[in-house]
Amino acid sequence: MSLALLFPGQGSQQVGMGRALAAAFPEAARIFDEADEALGFSLSTLAWDGDEAELTQTKNAQPALLTHSVAVLTTVQDRIGPVAYAAGHSLGEYSALVAAGVLEFADAVRAVRLRGELMFASGEERPGTMAAILGLADQAAEEVCVRASRKSGGICVPANFNSRGQVVLSGDLEGVDCGMTLAREAGAKRAIPLNVSGAFHSPLMAPAEEGLGAHLAALEFRDPAHPIVSNVTAEAVTTGADARALLIRQLTSPVRWSASIASMVDAGVDRFLELGPGSVLCGLNRRNAKGLSCTSVGTPDDVEALGG
Repeated sequence: MSLALLFPGQGSQQVGMGRALAAAFPEAARIFDEADEALGFSLSTLAWDGDEAELTQTKNAQPALLTHSVAVLTTVQDRIGPVAYAAGHSLGEYSALVAAGVLEFADAVRAVRLRGELMFASGEERPGTMAAILGLADQAAEEVCVRASRKSGGICVPANFNSRGQVVLSGDLEGVDCGMTLAREAGAKRAIPLNVSGAFHSPLMAPAEEGLGAHLAALEFRDPAHPIVSNVTAEAVTTGADARALLIRQLTSPVRWSASIASMVDAGVDRFLELGPGSVLCGLNRRNAKGLSCTSVGTPDDVEALGG
């Protein structure tokens, strides 16, 4: 069997994430300790016992998700056998890069903390929003965005191609509001506004590129031990230099998640493990990789169920 690791992005965070894992596995506890030391505050306390609204803040959710995913990885890496590929949804790409040895964990957790701060600041500078569109094909959703941008005079772009019939729009308030209306008129089953602090994966995130780029330029990016499938291109990344450049492009580019999964399936992957809180990515795989095994691993029981 050919195994791919999947790592979730924002939206999968929840208070209590990783607490039982750290209590059960000393190696997981060490990852949370390392995050606390790298960031200079107790991320573990926030993740395990904090206020939900505070944890959901972009600057907190991003390092918390990365830390939980890497803590899970540390507990299962001797149980799962060789890894053929890895991919992460938006923020999760940083987790995938840590898993492949491209980035040191401490460097990654500091980078995603800054990434969250910069994304929030971009949202303050150029307010925007996002909306989930259910029941439209990718091409139809793209056409809705073009029409909405033209009609509203604002910005509306596809931000996430999550699975067949599930696309997320992003842009300024006028553009996305118009996009939701046009999506319904085009036959979408639902158009759901999302509670976010900015228009992620859209041109409105451009102000974050300079700061993130300068920070990443100072970090060591090694070539991956196994290929990482990029959100931006849905293609395998095999050098550290390319991985760094794509993380910057990722801020304003759509997450091509369904195409990323298809790329791995076409390469022979027939088993997926989602490492981190929740099971969003395995849920999407019911459409993206129909009939193939996908197991979510985030708790001690999940780890023990893997055997090994």
